[in-house]
Amino acid sequence: MMHMQPDPFLIAADGRHATRDVTNQVDTTDPLPVSFEVAQIYERLYRREFPSGLLRVFADIGRLYRGEFPGYHACETDYHDIQHILEVTLAMARLMDGCVRSTSPLVMNERLFQLGTVSALFHDIGYLRRLDDIEKRHGAEYTRTHVGRGAEFMSWYLPEVGLGELAGPAARIVHFTGYEVPVNSINIDPQYRMVGNLLGSADILAQMADRCYLEKCHDRLYPEFVLGGIARQVDDKGEEKVVFESPADLIFKTPGFFNGAHKRLEQDLGGVYRFIDRHFEGQNLYYAFARRNIDYARTIAEARDISLLRRRLPDSGFAEAA
Repeated sequence: MMHMQPDPFLIAADGRHATRDVTNQVDTTDPLPVSFEVAQIYERLYRREFPSGLLRVFADIGRLYRGEFPGYHACETDYHDIQHILEVTLAMARLMDGCVRSTSPLVMNERLFQLGTVSALFHDIGYLRRLDDIEKRHGAEYTRTHVGRGAEFMSWYLPEVGLGELAGPAARIVHFTGYEVPVNSINIDPQYRMVGNLLGSADILAQMADRCYLEKCHDRLYPEFVLGGIARQVDDKGEEKVVFESPADLIFKTPGFFNGAHKRLEQDLGGVYRFIDRHFEGQNLYYAFARRNIDYARTIAEARDISLLRRRLPDSGFAEAA
């Protein structure tokens, strides 16, 4: 399959393309190049061939998000799309690589690496609706419960591809990416907590380092928040609280969100996001790009001028093929 040449309007002044990772080398809209990159990291660390079961999982993720997997609608959430999933999975592999290099393979062995990869690929699968779903009309309506739904999906899917032993811990680890259960209250064996901390960190870093993070928040995340009951919430007394009154308001409040995310990275998730420095030989490209996005969001908020958002978004979903 040959991909079309990158759209020049999606390429930033610094040369980074909107469909590429922080190194500007990996297409994060296509499972194939991401699986290749993750496999290379795995094989370099453990001197073993990447498991065929994980290659099938990457292929099935593509089928699921395209709507080609039996019993499921295609992805309907434009923010939590295939690019987000693949960006988190790639960041997770790099964090696990940095973890092994900084500690030892005993801390992050082959099985735990496989567990981390699976958990990253399925951490947002709960947004996808079944074809027979009569409860909700759009995947974003599952925003509050998508993590738990993802755990349920893995409990039946992973045994089908020969990875059944990972289903139990993966069902707990995905909760490190959500807010349904406080991190410190997640009941999990100590050997798996490192994987969970890394996954929660990857989820934060990958999305906030995305080249079009702010534009995606404005155009794609806010509509999901509306459908998911996040933008406006009703308390126990039946009174409505406006959290985000508009897409612009979401951008204006993004610097404040980053402060909370930074605290989560440092305290709740144990500061393990720094392991990625070792992968990049002393640099944390994800955190650097995230800070750049947040600094620009602060400029927009101070000017109260949403027209400063000028980056062109890539299509939600898969890159077109020639």
